[in-house]
Amino acid sequence: MSVLPFVRGVDFTKNDFSKTFPSSMRQMSSVQWLTLDHTQLHEIPEELGHLQKLEHLSLNHNRLEKLFGELTELTSLRSLDLRHNQLKNSGIPPELFHLEELTTLDLSHNRLKEVPEGLERAKNLIVLNLSYNQIDSIPTPLFIHLTDLLFLDLSHNQLETLPPQTRRLINLKTLDLSNNPLELFQLRQLPSLQSLEVLNMSGTQRTLLNFPTSIDSLANLCELDLSHNALPKLPDCVYNVSTLVRLNLSDNEINELSASLEHWQRLESLNLSRNQLTILPAALCKLSRLRRLFVNDNKLNFEGIPSGIGKLGALECFSAANNLLEMVPEGLCRCGALKQLNLSSNRLITLPDAIHLLEGLDQLDLRDNPDLVMPPKPSEASKATSLEFYNIDFSLPTQLRLAGAAVPPSIPATSTPKDATARKIRLRRGPRAEGDGGQDAAKVLKGMKDVAKDKNKDDNDATHAESLKPKRWDESLEKPQLDYSKFFEKEDGQQPGLTIWEIENFLPNKIEEVVHGKFYEGDCYIVLKTRYDELHTLSWEIFFWIGNEATLDKRACAAIHAVNLRNYLGARCRTIREEQGDESEEFLALFETEVIYIEGGRTATGFYTIEEMIHITRLYLVHAYGASIHLEPVAMVLQSLDPRHAFVLDVGTRIHIWLGKRSKNTLNSKARLMAEKINKTERKNKCDILVDMQGEESAEFWEAFDVLPEEVADLPPPEEHIDEDYAPVQPRLYQVQLGMGYLELPQVELPEQKLSHTLLNSKHVYILDCYTDLFVWFGKKSTRLVRAAAVKLSRELFNMMDRPDCALVMRVAEGNEMQIFRIKFPGWDEVMAVDFTRTAKSVAKTGANLTEWAIQQKTRTDLRALFMPRQSAMPLAEAEQLEEEWNYDLEMMEAFVLENKKFVRLPEEELGHFYTGECYVFLCRYCIPVDDVDSGEPGATGGAGAGAEGIGGDDSKSAPPEDEIECVVYFWQGRNAGNMGWLTFTFTLQKKFKAMFGEELEVMRIFQQQESLKFMSHFKRKFIIHTGKRKSKSLTPDGKPAVEFFHLRSNGGALTTRLIQIQPDAVHLNSAFCYILHVPFETEDESQSGIVYVWLGSKACNEEAKLVQEIAEQMFNSPWVSLQILNEGDEPENFFWVALGGRKPYDTDAEYMNYTRLFRCSNERGYFTVAEKCADFCQDDLADDDIMILDNGEHVFLWMGPRCSEVEVKLAYKSAQVYIQHMRIEQPERPRKLFLTMKNKESRRFSKCFHGWSAFKVYI
Repeated sequence: MSVLPFVRGVDFTKNDFSKTFPSSMRQMSSVQWLTLDHTQLHEIPEELGHLQKLEHLSLNHNRLEKLFGELTELTSLRSLDLRHNQLKNSGIPPELFHLEELTTLDLSHNRLKEVPEGLERAKNLIVLNLSYNQIDSIPTPLFIHLTDLLFLDLSHNQLETLPPQTRRLINLKTLDLSNNPLELFQLRQLPSLQSLEVLNMSGTQRTLLNFPTSIDSLANLCELDLSHNALPKLPDCVYNVSTLVRLNLSDNEINELSASLEHWQRLESLNLSRNQLTILPAALCKLSRLRRLFVNDNKLNFEGIPSGIGKLGALECFSAANNLLEMVPEGLCRCGALKQLNLSSNRLITLPDAIHLLEGLDQLDLRDNPDLVMPPKPSEASKATSLEFYNIDFSLPTQLRLAGAAVPPSIPATSTPKDATARKIRLRRGPRAEGDGGQDAAKVLKGMKDVAKDKNKDDNDATHAESLKPKRWDESLEKPQLDYSKFFEKEDGQQPGLTIWEIENFLPNKIEEVVHGKFYEGDCYIVLKTRYDELHTLSWEIFFWIGNEATLDKRACAAIHAVNLRNYLGARCRTIREEQGDESEEFLALFETEVIYIEGGRTATGFYTIEEMIHITRLYLVHAYGASIHLEPVAMVLQSLDPRHAFVLDVGTRIHIWLGKRSKNTLNSKARLMAEKINKTERKNKCDILVDMQGEESAEFWEAFDVLPEEVADLPPPEEHIDEDYAPVQPRLYQVQLGMGYLELPQVELPEQKLSHTLLNSKHVYILDCYTDLFVWFGKKSTRLVRAAAVKLSRELFNMMDRPDCALVMRVAEGNEMQIFRIKFPGWDEVMAVDFTRTAKSVAKTGANLTEWAIQQKTRTDLRALFMPRQSAMPLAEAEQLEEEWNYDLEMMEAFVLENKKFVRLPEEELGHFYTGECYVFLCRYCIPVDDVDSGEPGATGGAGAGAEGIGGDDSKSAPPEDEIECVVYFWQGRNAGNMGWLTFTFTLQKKFKAMFGEELEVMRIFQQQESLKFMSHFKRKFIIHTGKRKSKSLTPDGKPAVEFFHLRSNGGALTTRLIQIQPDAVHLNSAFCYILHVPFETEDESQSGIVYVWLGSKACNEEAKLVQEIAEQMFNSPWVSLQILNEGDEPENFFWVALGGRKPYDTDAEYMNYTRLFRCSNERGYFTVAEKCADFCQDDLADDDIMILDNGEHVFLWMGPRCSEVEVKLAYKSAQVYIQHMRIEQPERPRKLFLTMKNKESRRFSKCFHGWSAFKVYI
């Protein structure tokens, strides 16, 4: 049965169809896309008329002169690519544009002198490309009908004007008019093209007189090309286009730029090359998003580049070739994102020393600077921020010693206990990128280290004493030698559903979902069931099914790989054995239909079976094409031999190397090497290699050609028939894609038009068409349906082309590739060079003792915070004393709030109520006794307000006759409030306060949940944070009053008590806390009515229970609001649970509050440090640039910010391991587990440690 009717798409690029077109194309009745680029076609093949479902057809780079024939019959055709042909107007039938589905048409690079007749009838066109023709006018009806156009390219024609109907293209997004003589055309239609995003007017003879001044009315314009014109300066209207992302002004006569370019705040690419610029404006440094800047071929010197260019933090490419630069500003080296720097053809004398600190710099071009002297490169040891190669001892004893702590005797001195979570992360990693060569080199180095260890075995035995402490069964497991990622994919077990593998040749092979529940009696299977548990975390069930007729190897491998799958997933479940006919109910319930048994076995046994190898006798031409040697199959006849070449004759048990009299010695030796490789890798060294010189051939050689010994003398000598410029057909690599009822055969895009074995993916199947041979390559992880389809499709593809009689179809399995297949991929080389010696140069650099040298190269780290004891909570008595003292000193406090862009006094009843979208100002006047000033204030150093208490403490001055007066202004900013409030305060209210109080005034900016203890003490534990804005009622999507839910909690002491509004969800309840739930009623007037519930957890402390009741009475002091006090367990069903979205499980204790700690891991000081946040941490302390370590007493979370570096990730992971080991000793009754989490993917176990967790703050 042919598979061609199921083919949905195929790519025949670079096949030669100049003589014949495959007639079997008629059978592709379901094909929807077809690519026939570079196929030497000179007319439309007749076979295309049978492809009635064809939607996308590409015929570019051919020799077509006319389109009459089959194209007009393709009623489903949607896109047609005819660029780079030889089409004339007479060769395009008007009927072609009657196709109603046609939306994309490309007629560029042809010989059209006018717009094709009838094109206006293609009313559904959205993409039209007529570039690179000889069109001199656009007919008026064209744009009257083609009003749906989104893309229009008219570049490189002879157009002098455009019809007025161009303004009807209101949907147009891209317009290319480049390289047309439009000098007399004003482009007055531009204001009508409001959807325009890309406009190209390069080479259109634009001047200041004919430039379209209305260009700034294009509100969506993001790309503008004005290159190759005669502009002496940039028109002012261009500066007003604030939406620009890419701007090309090259090849003009611009000699200056206005400071107004700061309006281009979205600009990412700016090209100013080949102009007359002598200086770049300083406003250029305000373009914070600029990534590429080109100023080549101008007249810029050192003063011409602004010194503040280092502010361009996003700059990746800076090109200033062919200028007058003698030096560059040092600020250029502060552009940390810089990857490409071109300073060639200048007058450079030197460069800033900081040029060596640009770690991300990939390309540095300094050619044609004869006087340039590079600054000395700093030593590797002094580059504290360069941690590409770091040597840090993360063992717990070493880190304890560095922290100045005592090393417990129970810790092994040189080894660290194994961590199960770390092992799971290692197992989940994919194959290493170094390839086989890197793995083999590692084995060699390991062997050399083992020899060195044996010499000092006696010394090392004492340091490797194992701990006597018993280990859990899973901690004592050691990592198997197998790499699980070779058997299981990353997505396996990560989504709910059923996954099944069959055992084939000792290895698991995933099967398709359509055959789930159908088991062969002679096979074994692994079944994985993935689901979410009640905590919304993944849980797994693993079964292995044994068929009654299965061989011993399949039974054993099913059990082994089931355990491997459990280890790979890090699952805690057991692997369950299921036998045919005796399956458990849990196993049968996994399948929607009854389990079906099929006689026999589908997969082969993995045991070695002796098979008689069948070889086909073949003759290969050895030729050098490019940088490598190739074997090209030729006809198995004597006439194929050429005296100028070498040939390889493969008979199976023998390999003959035939050397012509005039063959090159290099090819002769390469032919011998190739034969040796074939014998070693494919014939198990059981093949005889014979060398036959021309005229001295052995009898076995002639026997392969069926020539008797007595007939040799009558044979004519070989003739020279191979072309001197012989080149094989360029191979084409196809990927077989299988979907629901269709096949596709796209070509793989080759980097630099060269085959590489790295293109072969283990999950897929590929067809390599070399014309003389066709290979089908099966990846290890490819499915059997795709393999079967590829085998049939390869045969169809083989028969489509006229091939020589010696051509074959061969199947190639991953890992067992034959040499004739490998040599098609340059660089697929197995030769590995290993240096077993140390040179005199390396010894002089590192010293004879490598151990001492390694110690000297250790990178500096600071992990002391991990070993410090946790900050204890402030006792209630001490908190009350501090609150009383600070409020005693407070003489007056005035509060202001930002309202309508100015600060107004805050109503007294709103004091203590804060909104996340607002900004507040508090003016506090303190009267501090002299004794307090001298002695300092206890506890004030812990908060941000500590600096206010130290004024006036100079003992050298005489004591003032009266109390010291201090004025402190606190600016409080909600997490959802913008920075405009701070700017308004800075330029208005702060100036008034400065005029009133002079230098005695201290201004402190504080953010939500990061307030100082002294500031919070003024609100006497009644600190309420609402969501939203003061005068905006929170409403549901349907416009009804929203439920309000508040959570009371103290972090680290009573002074840090806050009542924060959170999402109304029962899952946020906790028996250790108190909550306020406000359920509003709908009323016709604006009066507030409803029910307020004060929920007291069964384990909540009495002080908080009393406090929350007082707050509720003050917040909802209205006769229309009913206040009810609820103890846990007494909740009414009607309003309480309904308002919280229904009854849900919630935590019944907050034990984690006694253990929670947050550490920040950073490399900003030039070396890796870990610092602990205070006990009153919040969600905004999670910095995007760093990695945080959170400990809640049961789990240790490694939180990764989206902008953290790879080095920080590795070092933070090691630090978390050290911390877990340390806590196992300090708190053996509470073993921690390590979990990895990322921003916006935090679990409930993580987020509950933060008071008032909500969506992350968006920085604008």
